[in-house]
Amino acid sequence: MPSSTRPAEPPRPDPDALLDAARREGRGRLKVFLGAAPGVGKTFEMLTEARRRALGGTDVVVGLAETHGRAETAAQLAGLEVLPRARLDYRGQALEEFDLDGALARRPAILVLDELPHTNAPGSRHPKRWQDVEELRAAGIEVWTAMNVQHLESLSDAVARITGVRVAETVPDGVLAGADAVELIDIPPAELLERLRQGKVYRADQAERALRGFFREGNLAALREMALRRTAERVDADVTGYMRANAISGPWPTGDRVMVLVGGDPAAENVVRHAQRIAATLRAPLVALHVERPGAAGGDPGTALRFAETLGAETETVVDTDVPRAILAAAAERNVTHLVLGRGRPSLWRRLTGRTLSSTLLRRATDFALHLVPDPVGTGRRPSPPPPRSVPPWLARASVPLLVLAATGIGFGLDGIVAEGALGMVYLAATVASAVAFGPAHGVAAAVLSFLAWNFLFIPPRYTLTISGPQEVVGAVVFSLVALLMAGTAGRLGHSVRAARARVFGLRRLVEFSRRLGAPMSRGDLLTLIAAEAERVAGCPCCVLMPVTGVDLPGLGLEASLSTHEADLVVRAAAPAEAGPDDASMAAARWAFARGGAAGWGTDTLPAVPWQFQPLTTGAGVAGLVGLRFAERAEPLDAERARALDALLDQAAVALERAELMEERARGAARAEADALRTTLLTSLGHDLRTPLTGIRGSLETLRTMGDALSPEARADLILAAEEETARLGRFAANVLDMVRVETGAVPLRREPVDLPAAIEAAAERAEHAAGRPLERRLGAWLPTPSLDPVLLDQVLANLLDNAMKFSGPGGRVTIAARREGANVLVQVEDDGPGIPREDLVRIFDPFFRASRTDRIAAGTGLGLAIARGLTRAMGGEIAAESPVGGGRGTRMSLRFPIGGGGA
Repeated sequence: MPSSTRPAEPPRPDPDALLDAARREGRGRLKVFLGAAPGVGKTFEMLTEARRRALGGTDVVVGLAETHGRAETAAQLAGLEVLPRARLDYRGQALEEFDLDGALARRPAILVLDELPHTNAPGSRHPKRWQDVEELRAAGIEVWTAMNVQHLESLSDAVARITGVRVAETVPDGVLAGADAVELIDIPPAELLERLRQGKVYRADQAERALRGFFREGNLAALREMALRRTAERVDADVTGYMRANAISGPWPTGDRVMVLVGGDPAAENVVRHAQRIAATLRAPLVALHVERPGAAGGDPGTALRFAETLGAETETVVDTDVPRAILAAAAERNVTHLVLGRGRPSLWRRLTGRTLSSTLLRRATDFALHLVPDPVGTGRRPSPPPPRSVPPWLARASVPLLVLAATGIGFGLDGIVAEGALGMVYLAATVASAVAFGPAHGVAAAVLSFLAWNFLFIPPRYTLTISGPQEVVGAVVFSLVALLMAGTAGRLGHSVRAARARVFGLRRLVEFSRRLGAPMSRGDLLTLIAAEAERVAGCPCCVLMPVTGVDLPGLGLEASLSTHEADLVVRAAAPAEAGPDDASMAAARWAFARGGAAGWGTDTLPAVPWQFQPLTTGAGVAGLVGLRFAERAEPLDAERARALDALLDQAAVALERAELMEERARGAARAEADALRTTLLTSLGHDLRTPLTGIRGSLETLRTMGDALSPEARADLILAAEEETARLGRFAANVLDMVRVETGAVPLRREPVDLPAAIEAAAERAEHAAGRPLERRLGAWLPTPSLDPVLLDQVLANLLDNAMKFSGPGGRVTIAARREGANVLVQVEDDGPGIPREDLVRIFDPFFRASRTDRIAAGTGLGLAIARGLTRAMGGEIAAESPVGGGRGTRMSLRFPIGGGGA
């Protein structure tokens, strides 16, 4: 049957590039005019281009353009539609800002919006102008804007070091990265300085100060280089994205990019160091790549990869059985032009057959420049660290002859039953078992011992190491080859299985850890969980350290005695509980927290201390540290445990950030609720104090001014009115004091058996007298006598009846009922008023809350029901509200008290 080759699969577009293009669909485009410094002509060029597009028929509108008094720039606004600015009142001043709503309503094809880093005036919808731009783009409007390179957030520190000026207004780098087009506006520093001296940038007095400060020629040259570099990076990203989206294989020689191949050998760090020098010389970005081949034994590349990260390289790890193919695919995908790799120490067989990595890449990497880095002088070949074993080495060495001896015993048992040639299969089983359990080397040793035992004991002539006849020769040769092949294959398979089992175990631990992190818990429980999990993964004592500043941390029990500059670290959780760093180790912890890098044991900073500290880095900075006492470990972490520990620390940092955001949200909600309550309290006090005081003052002034001119009846009415308003004011003050007592739990409680019919009758009579109309009573027979406080019960009933009388109206009906209900006694007050809206029932017992009843006839303080609930609960009872109760109207308040009394 003729053989056929499968056609090569055509290249496919990168899914991430297609997804990015899909995300841009429906969004407005963003074009950024980028300059190195003020005065280079960004706004002028932007407005000039806008005029050209407007003359061509495009709907162009200027949302805002800052000319800064420059006549040339202002002249470019001629003929362009300019949106009116919005006026905002702030602290008695009228401020003008960009009208975002006006732009959204106008919806031009292109909107020109100058000064992207601008901070909006208080009261605007967004605090920053770039956020206005994002909303405009989300609405499908194309935006043109301008900014200087010093306003990029990632460059603010570098600009401050160069110019000595800290830029206050910044723009996230992602805004520029997400722009559809970036146009660099550039002029030489000498020309910009001349424009400055001519007054074309600032006024004369401002220009003189600028020339002595920010606008020095060296500063401008450095800023110009930053702008050119950032624009070049953007163009390179555009080219790479185009190649990925259109399935174009690279590299395109548009710019240099260096990739270093990192292995687990001792010379890996030297290769990274050499690659970094090449990248620095070419002024090119550096990528560090590690290709992991399943089943291949090797050292841990983690140290070299972390070293590459410290040098500013981007790291990546891929898994593939064909290492050269994976390298070339990754290099083409990233548009790499230079490949850097070490010479390595391949086996003699690979060197003879030309299958070394360097020779393979030399044949296949025709589109790349290859750099081979020799081993540094004095670096000998060190064996790769052995894979972790579940049995000690001496037991592995002793098990090989024992397995061969067991196979020999089985052979004697089968001797005479099967042919002597078939007994070789028994020895093959021992060989495979040794290779799988203990590795390829032990498998080869088992193969040699098995062949000697089989030849000496079972192949004629027996008890000699000679072979007679062609059949025995062929059998011995085939057995030897098969045994050696199976020993190597089974050994590598066993190594792969152990590595996969370790990965699966680590993955399960991480999944379980993630699941437990997702459960609701306090910050203290979260830190305890992080310490316990890190201790299990690393196999050594662990602690979590958090910063302490002037604010007491929850659950820590510390006084707020430290100022911000005295911030220190304290152990918040540990596993085991007594684990903690000493004073010398704390110096390494403080360095790690301040610098955001690892310090202590096994690092380049204070390596003599027994603890190693890893930072928990969040978007807001370093949130804390995880300390590990590595000095107690007999051997360093293997690659799998190191990866699992790194993943655990990343998840722990995310969990801490989420917990901090949740706490901040809770604090914000509490502040908002307190502000709302304070506003309600002040409003209620302003109304309910002013009204009675106004009545009292009016009555007294009338009595004082008119005196004897009033009839005795009029004077009596005024005095009565003043007395009633005074009583009303006293009731309000008493309600406020009662509410304070309820909220603070300072309600005095004196329990005694209460005669419910008598208590209800007394409260009902007072309510009837105050309202001037009767109410209905429905009292069940044989009511129990619960153990309650009669004074508090009377106040609760008075508040409920007063509330019902108010809202039922002059001709309304109010009913008070009482009956036994199981182990409780139920007291209900019902009215036929307008009722309470369903959405207000959940808040009806909140202090100062008043339900929105459209036809209510009386105002109140909003404290009566809140006081009733507090006093009821103090007596061990419950209160509930129902509305409507019949015909879409009415409200029923229900009190339930246990017959035997309740706990306070």
